[in-house]
Amino acid sequence: MRVYVSHLFNLFIMAFFIILAIAVAVFIIVAEWKLFSKANQPGWAIFIPIYNILVLLKVAKMSWWNILLLLIPIVNIVITFMVYINIAKNYGKDAGFGVGMVFLPIIFIPVIAFGNAVYVDNRVEGAAA
Repeated sequence: MRVYVSHLFNLFIMAFFIILAIAVAVFIIVAEWKLFSKANQPGWAIFIPIYNILVLLKVAKMSWWNILLLLIPIVNIVITFMVYINIAKNYGKDAGFGVGMVFLPIIFIPVIAFGNAVYVDNRVEGAAA
């Protein structure tokens, strides 16, 4: 009987962590949707692979070809930091906040998404992206 109780306990623990992981994933999806929407980009873009990175680069005001640099080991780490630091600056935050977005996205992305941060688009119309 003891073995069966142990298996049942393990099943409940596993179910708890699966539900927790799904809840965190949904929370991040909603936060990124809101992050994109604040930047006047389509929120649904987070569901489309590759395109979501292109939209993220657009929110960061970086060129589309940076996606190619994300394929190069070590360089992709630097580009990721650059992307999130630029996003933080575009929302009126400092570079430290961008670093926080890389290391603790579950905390820092929702702060921008659900907070009062406003996306600043100071691009000149007609300028090359």
